Amino acid sequence: MKKIGILALALFMQHISAQNNRFVYQVTMKPDAENKSDIKTENAYLDISAEKSLFYSENRYKRDSVMQKAFQSGGGRGSVNRDQMEGMRTNINYSVEKDKASQKTYFKDRIGRDLYSYEEDRPLNWKMSSETTKIGEYKVQKATTDFAGRKWTAWFTTDLPYQDGPYKFGGLPGLIVKVEDDQGDYSFDLMKNYKIGEIATLNQFGNTLKVKRADYLKQQDKFKADPISFMQNSGGGGGGFPAAPRSNRGGGNQNPADMRKRMEERVKEEAKKNSNPIELQ
Repeated sequence: MKKIGILALALFMQHISAQNNRFVYQVTMKPDAENKSDIKTENAYLDISAEKSLFYSENRYKRDSVMQKAFQSGGGRGSVNRDQMEGMRTNINYSVEKDKASQKTYFKDRIGRDLYSYEEDRPLNWKMSSETTKIGEYKVQKATTDFAGRKWTAWFTTDLPYQDGPYKFGGLPGLIVKVEDDQGDYSFDLMKNYKIGEIATLNQFGNTLKVKRADYLKQQDKFKADPISFMQNSGGGGGGFPAAPRSNRGGGNQNPADMRKRMEERVKEEAKKNSNPIELQ
């Protein structure tokens, strides 16, 4: 009977460890350096399995699902309701995957037509503090680190059997419940968690290009400088903006020069709205 009890316990623990969990974080951002009163807030998911974790925007996941259904039904991008898509705008266009076996972190983001993926090459060096408090139902402990030009304070808990966190944060002896920078520009706050069947699969429109982090930053700069030329010269397709001018919704032909100007103005406006990125270095 004792052996049966031990076996049952082992099977139960194996079942628990095999389950996938979704942690929902509220992400608060001040992406515009010239307008810190413009505060953006949205939810992001941290899905954790036995092999890996994936951090991504809730709105991005909803938007991808709508697009996928449109393509599967044969309607394409043009059949998507614009107002519906507008309600699913996100400031978190990237995703972060952490591989548990290799202890490597991969960042993935779209530039123009294609997705660029790089392995994070900067380690997180945490300074542990003996300071503890309680956030919600969890007893948490403090840790700090300097990363990508910001000073971060994290509060982690050992009440949950995970050593992970939102964005690129991890490597602490527990799950990060809250992490914020010392300027109050970015914060991630755990709101809830629940079991899921499997980790989400994000749609990968266009090519996925594996590059070094430095190359990714160079491609970002090229896109901001001349978005039209960048997309015309990129090799991917199907996921970004049109490489060549197309007719507008009214059916008339758009002047290529006017279209280029509008595209450049839009990219510049987006760059201005995101002049205070989460990573400053």
